[in-house]
Amino acid sequence: MAQYKLQVNGRSYQADVEPDTPLLWVLRDHLGLVGTKYGCGIAQCGACTVHVNGEATRSCVYPVSALGKSKVVTIEGLSPKGDHPVQQAWNEVDVSQCGYCQAGQIMTAAALLKKNPKPTSAEIDAGMTGNICRCGTYHRIKEAVQLAATKTK
Repeated sequence: MAQYKLQVNGRSYQADVEPDTPLLWVLRDHLGLVGTKYGCGIAQCGACTVHVNGEATRSCVYPVSALGKSKVVTIEGLSPKGDHPVQQAWNEVDVSQCGYCQAGQIMTAAALLKKNPKPTSAEIDAGMTGNICRCGTYHRIKEAVQLAATKTK
């Protein structure tokens, strides 16, 4: 076991865990931040996506020991009031069906729009590839990303 100091959602935390413990489990089991979901455990579905220094990162395979002084943002920290442009667009378009993938989808979309505030349709497709929605709401996800792009600065 080792002690790790983490910067998550603008707050400092400590966790005593094994170095190879995935960030996902530190967030959920040690910090109580359960908005980030476990999907596949092999970085293929995107349900566990968080931001590490602004980059969309699959937390299920990201060892806590790799964080160093990196800053982590989870769905809980994206916008404390839930008013991030992507979250607003998600609600306006009524994207969610079962909702399980939504935190990861939203975090991926937010990172995409931060890098590319006005993506083309093809760039949205490429940027969201790898985030699986079991309900198949891909057309609404894309519509929400396009709408959020009109709201971002």
